[in-house]
Amino acid sequence: MARARKVIITCAVTGAIHTPSMSPWLPITAEQIADAAIGAASAGAAIIHLHARDPESGRPDQSVEAFGRILPRVRAATDAVLNLTTGGAPWMGVEERIAPAAHFRPEVASLNMGSMNFGLFPMLDRYKDFKFDWERPALEATRDVVFRNTFADIEAILALGRENGTRFEFECYDTAHLYNLAHFADRKLAEPPFFIQTVFGILGGIGTHPDDVGHMRRTSDRLFGSDYEWSVLGAGRYQMPIAAMSLAMGGHVRVGLEDNLWAGPGRLATSSAEQVGVARRMIEALGFEIATPDCARAILRLKGSADVGA
Repeated sequence: MARARKVIITCAVTGAIHTPSMSPWLPITAEQIADAAIGAASAGAAIIHLHARDPESGRPDQSVEAFGRILPRVRAATDAVLNLTTGGAPWMGVEERIAPAAHFRPEVASLNMGSMNFGLFPMLDRYKDFKFDWERPALEATRDVVFRNTFADIEAILALGRENGTRFEFECYDTAHLYNLAHFADRKLAEPPFFIQTVFGILGGIGTHPDDVGHMRRTSDRLFGSDYEWSVLGAGRYQMPIAAMSLAMGGHVRVGLEDNLWAGPGRLATSSAEQVGVARRMIEALGFEIATPDCARAILRLKGSADVGA
């Protein structure tokens, strides 16, 4: 009997897109973020993608100290692969964004593969009242913010990864980002297997139509052949439909409150673990198996948790 295909669930538990006023379930404090990560891992996520926030205001915080309050607790409770963001937030400079990955030398870090418009301002049409004075200006500012990820920025982050043994979740928001990755692969600055996270539904990136999903998959196949693992991230209400498309096309999935606050029409998700559970049920209903953390390490050829920084 053929062995079931292993599907990696990545869970992003807080991020920098949503603000505290949008959901009472969005984790903000180090304790809340750690608990969310542990819960997602217990539900079946092999990889936990982490951002940090200021515990008083919920504003994204990319300091080493902020991550240092989260990571020890998560590591003590789970063997999940911990993936630290180098994206931070669109308004942060690259030096600020890479500091946690440089310090903690994680198994995986995210890497955005191109500069882009990153429009969060449409959320102002849905949310009118905010608890903190930074929330509205931060969303409004994305009308005139370019999320900077230049070739020099990307090359610097790749060099950091080579030095520390960190591999990358390559976040590709449009077709050009796949070609950017191919450029670095051709120069031997990025090495397979490439863990490609295609992102759908961010204003400024590719859309959410099934043709868009298929196009990103076909382009990845053409550029990288068998040298990559494909995963998807659907923003907002497109999270689960696009996850289902990925499963049908042989891919992996990413869920979590960073990408989508909802559990269904008009119903907020109470945790990222709830979304992991939905993804797991889809995977198992299709006859596949969820990848364990060690299985994900083997698929992605990661260095292992023993070699990360303290």
